[in-house]
Amino acid sequence: MNSTSPRVSLIISTYNRPDALRLCLQSVARQTVLPNEVIIGDDGSKEETVQMIRCFQEDFPVEITHVWQEDKGFRLAMCRNKCFARCRYEYIIEVDGDLILHPDFVADHLRFARKGCFLKGGRVNLSEKRTQSLCASGKLPNIHFFSKGLRRRTNAFRLLVVCRYLLTRYKPNKRTGLGCNMSFWREDIVRINGYDEYYEGWGAEDSDFSSRLLNSGVRRLSLKFAGLVFHLWHDDLYMYNKERNYEYLNANIVRKTIRCERGLDRYI
Repeated sequence: MNSTSPRVSLIISTYNRPDALRLCLQSVARQTVLPNEVIIGDDGSKEETVQMIRCFQEDFPVEITHVWQEDKGFRLAMCRNKCFARCRYEYIIEVDGDLILHPDFVADHLRFARKGCFLKGGRVNLSEKRTQSLCASGKLPNIHFFSKGLRRRTNAFRLLVVCRYLLTRYKPNKRTGLGCNMSFWREDIVRINGYDEYYEGWGAEDSDFSSRLLNSGVRRLSLKFAGLVFHLWHDDLYMYNKERNYEYLNANIVRKTIRCERGLDRYI
């Protein structure tokens, strides 16, 4: 990256998966372009995760800040807002702690960052068997297109020329977001007041966030064949409030809501 590239805060969301978070942090440390800081948003993990993070903090190549909140159910929107409030830099990349990042993940997000836009990436899913093997070993392998245990394998291609072509052309009318692989300018999320903390339990907080960014005039760009992440398998948990959340999302879409009431301004 050149001297004009923005400074980056990387947010990692986690909850009681220290084995997965260990692999995620190893993949961050191996980035060809490091973020300027890492902020771990912890939705109430137990002591094992806390101790593991402290070990990484001792010799990680950039500063790690651990933002912990009490476990009162799935409150990802609130946790991310608390992380936003702690960000020191102008560009934010957001991932989940059950991802292994391609070595050029941060570099790709910076390469395609544009003012007035946010980037939405995808993911490659790993099988249950492959996930169990990786988490048991605790050691980060080199994962690529030909690796065993990949689902939706075509998403594991890194093709920058194709990505550049598809940036504005791939599913241009899609409004949904994917919080596990997304990046944006801090000034843009301040304008919409971050995540809406109405959302508790799984579902819709990412789509609401991206929809309100679009309503505010921020353009969505698709990172297809770049910004690759490999998603460790897990059961689908915390599905309570799904119907309630999506009803609220659909109402906000109809109203063309931009700024939420319960959001980031509670912490800044």
